Amino acid sequence: MATVSPLAKYKLVFLGDQSVGKTSIITRFMYDKFDTTYQATIGIDFLSKTMYLEDRTVRLQLWDTAGQERFRSLIPSYIRDSSVAVIAYDVANRQSFLNTSKWIEEVRTERGTDVIIVLVGNKTDLVDKRQVSIEEGDSKARELGVMFIETSAKAGFNIKPLFRKIAAALPGMGSLSSTKQDDMVDVNLKSSGNSYQNPDQQGGGCAC
Repeated sequence: MATVSPLAKYKLVFLGDQSVGKTSIITRFMYDKFDTTYQATIGIDFLSKTMYLEDRTVRLQLWDTAGQERFRSLIPSYIRDSSVAVIAYDVANRQSFLNTSKWIEEVRTERGTDVIIVLVGNKTDLVDKRQVSIEEGDSKARELGVMFIETSAKAGFNIKPLFRKIAAALPGMGSLSSTKQDDMVDVNLKSSGNSYQNPDQQGGGCAC
């Protein structure tokens, strides 16, 4: 009888200042929708998504963290066993971009080099309000030795490529061909709040 290999699980933690769009990115990826009425995430929200990549099935565990200062003490424990840290900033908010250095430093403090870090410049749809150029984002990512991509959760721009980029970089995924990465198929979705979630919020959310 053939043995069934266990489902590979990878923990992705989303970090960044309040209102940069962490929840919007996750919601667009999970459900392909965008909500303009998000409230700030309370503590930590958890969702998981199972994906099929070529001959492998992986489960991505998405941990959406609150950007507010009062929840900062919770975050190190969620970083500690993560495979991937997604550090998001708002391209129309220079301070959120500058603060990514602190978030990346916090991840490195907890995980050293044993983690994939992706710098994500979100809200590219705010063309007239842009304060951070794509060149600046790319330059910072190179300087800090992390991956980089720009997205717009509102427009759905580069959301799937972001997760394809992450999936291809996961341990043991090095053999995925770049063409086949486009063939990722969603198997199922499951979302569940944890003990920190505000019961009045289904799925929570940072301002979009």
